[in-house]
Amino acid sequence: MTEFNLHTEETAPKNSKTLLAGAKKTYGFIPNLYAGQAEAPALLEGYLSLATTFNKTALSETERQVILIANSRLNGCNYCVAAHSTIAKGAGVSNDVLQALRNGTKITDPKLEALHQFAVCINETRGWVEQSDLDSLFAAGYNRQTALEVIVGTALKVMSTYTNHLLSTPLDDAFKADTWSADNSNIKRA
Repeated sequence: MTEFNLHTEETAPKNSKTLLAGAKKTYGFIPNLYAGQAEAPALLEGYLSLATTFNKTALSETERQVILIANSRLNGCNYCVAAHSTIAKGAGVSNDVLQALRNGTKITDPKLEALHQFAVCINETRGWVEQSDLDSLFAAGYNRQTALEVIVGTALKVMSTYTNHLLSTPLDDAFKADTWSADNSNIKRA
């Protein structure tokens, strides 16, 4: 399989250098996801821009992590589940919510579970949801805006999980305490 570079600020293409420097300033290191995406400056810029946009939604940090981890688990992205588990812990997401997301089990909070199930539905149906799926989301207290914002989070995870699958991105030390592994046997192409 073709090996891809994990770039540094020095080795990255010109249009990725500033983006990697910004990531290093923000996190204290350059996450391997960004180092890999740097090979295609448009991908790195697009991912970072969409992440910034997703953070501007009406969703709380916990709600955003519900969407991101649900999609990461469904997409079988070991890197993303570990990274977002670490991020979720740092943001104060409760351990029971985090464990339910990592295991693909029911969240005890009914509102968060409705969001979780809708995120799963968007991913699994590729957006072809039924009215009953929307009705369940709305009955939990969410609205049409929420339904559309789930798509933003789903798109963000497509960008990162597909990158990580293509690059076999190694997990950063910062995320290793939250290592997660999917059974990719039913996900990978035969």
